[in-house]
Amino acid sequence: MIYKRKDTPPYMRDGIGGIFFNTLNVLFMFCVMFAMIYPFWSQLILSLNEGQDAAKGGLYFWPRVFTLDNYRYMFSRSYLLRGAFMSVARVTVGTVTHLICSGLLAYVTTVRGFSGRRFVRIAFLATMYFSGGMIPGYLLIINLGLMNSFTVYWLPGLFSAYSMLLIASYIYGLPEEMIESARIDGAGDMRICFQIIMPLCKPVIAAVAIMTAVGHWNSWFDILIYNPGGDFDTLTMYLRRILLNAEEANRLAREGIGGAELMRSLTIQSMRAATTMIVTLPIVFVYPFFQRYFVRGITIGSVKG
Repeated sequence: MIYKRKDTPPYMRDGIGGIFFNTLNVLFMFCVMFAMIYPFWSQLILSLNEGQDAAKGGLYFWPRVFTLDNYRYMFSRSYLLRGAFMSVARVTVGTVTHLICSGLLAYVTTVRGFSGRRFVRIAFLATMYFSGGMIPGYLLIINLGLMNSFTVYWLPGLFSAYSMLLIASYIYGLPEEMIESARIDGAGDMRICFQIIMPLCKPVIAAVAIMTAVGHWNSWFDILIYNPGGDFDTLTMYLRRILLNAEEANRLAREGIGGAELMRSLTIQSMRAATTMIVTLPIVFVYPFFQRYFVRGITIGSVKG
């Protein structure tokens, strides 16, 4: 029997095998972390480097010719602020309405006294496997009169079967006696849902909120097909349009046909990297505040007690 002193460092208490395993574990996690962070870092240094110089290659860990021309060109467009406002409005309205409707749906499917809760649950679960397709959906939006309107951003996404499953799984883990006592005291379903159940579901609500917000923030295809007039374009659509216009201007600059001096120092790759940073950084800054709720909310229900 090997006697181990209490003052032995933790990494020495498991012997040579434990030290070897911990070392390999740390190296493996470092490699995974590097593989996840480096693509983002590569786009960042590319966006901060002069375009013509970046085209030569050899950029790995820091800019070679530092410049802000890529961002200066992006933010020189006056309508960019309007696009940012529209993106924030879409994320706010879309996320709040989705949480309210999906939360109510999840509560309905967990009320044990409601005989139709199983049918409602199956009906919404069927939408995860079957859908009408793009053309019927497009025709439905036209018939509802939602084309070229802000409503088309949030109304089709009020309910989600996946969000319903996450929230319902969390509600099932709450004590049934708490709900029964509220009913005995005279509380109705709406009061129980919003004043008792939802405050206790903060982790899963935060998880659903950040997934919904990211989806609204990054969405652009529905804007392209449902908002052809461009009156309600979000930031992602404006940046896409800038990128397409920059590609044409860059081609004219290389051919010497009325190209601006600024465009001669930019490339499509550098502007695409700057576009990626502008769209990604807001989510990167917000996500750490929701991370603890996100992990806890997603894993809830996976372990049965």
